[in-house]
Amino acid sequence: MIPKKILFCTDFSENCQPAYELAVEYAKAFEAQLLILHVIDDRDLPGYVDWAEKLREILGKLERTANDRLQVMEEECAFMADNVKTYCRTGTTPREIVALAREESVDLIVTGTHGRSGVKHLVMGSVARSVLKTARRPVLIMEGPAEKELSLEQCK
Repeated sequence: MIPKKILFCTDFSENCQPAYELAVEYAKAFEAQLLILHVIDDRDLPGYVDWAEKLREILGKLERTANDRLQVMEEECAFMADNVKTYCRTGTTPREIVALAREESVDLIVTGTHGRSGVKHLVMGSVARSVLKTARRPVLIMEGPAEKELSLEQCK
């Protein structure tokens, strides 16, 4: 199967850079549409349950920042003309990735490992692993440089 729509998921960390470069190369090689998604994971937000106004302010700032960074990524892919779309969503990251993939009938999801380790990884689990289990479409996961360094350190 030749992918016609590729979804790249980013948290803007350095760990996602190799996956981003690969997604762009695949989109070029297959003349596929590239969708770039950033999810503001509401599990990472501070507990402002009673502070609705403050929470809206925080979300607004996060969305503006994310959209600015997505715009830069879209401009980097300008050579692909109208074949790039960006999305910023708020919710649970794996759910939002899978939902967008379904909505847009994506053929391939490309993601990096998102750099969670230690207790945060144990509590929240791996975003990439959750997507892999629930996406019902091919998922390509690239290990980022921080994981490689961490793995080498753990082996010592």
